[in-house]
Amino acid sequence: MKKFLAGSMLLVLAACAAPPRPAIAPTRASVEPTVPLPPPPPKGEPQRFAGLDAARLTALAGAPAFTRKDGATEMWRYDAGSCRVFFFFTGAPAKVQHIETMPRGTNSATDPECLNALQASKRS
Repeated sequence: MKKFLAGSMLLVLAACAAPPRPAIAPTRASVEPTVPLPPPPPKGEPQRFAGLDAARLTALAGAPAFTRKDGATEMWRYDAGSCRVFFFFTGAPAKVQHIETMPRGTNSATDPECLNALQASKRS
């Protein structure tokens, strides 16, 4: 019986000492392609909207089409014809800290024509 137990223990130890199986290589379908991030927008905010609080922006542009709050930042989106304007509020009290349009402007993150369209849509 002792020989049987000793033999069994040797088999268990031998199984534990076996080399690990090689990892399965990922298939082409399981590898996600990497997409480079776009460059950051150029610095500079349009002076007519930068620093506005929510009440003043609503008075100038009306109610936003969409809002979203992520932590301490709130984003308001306005649809102005064929473009979109995004206002980012931060701070206490919350004020517009950053503005972007889609499409972007040629020399900044905002397209002046899109901002003009936003104000024109509020007047009509």
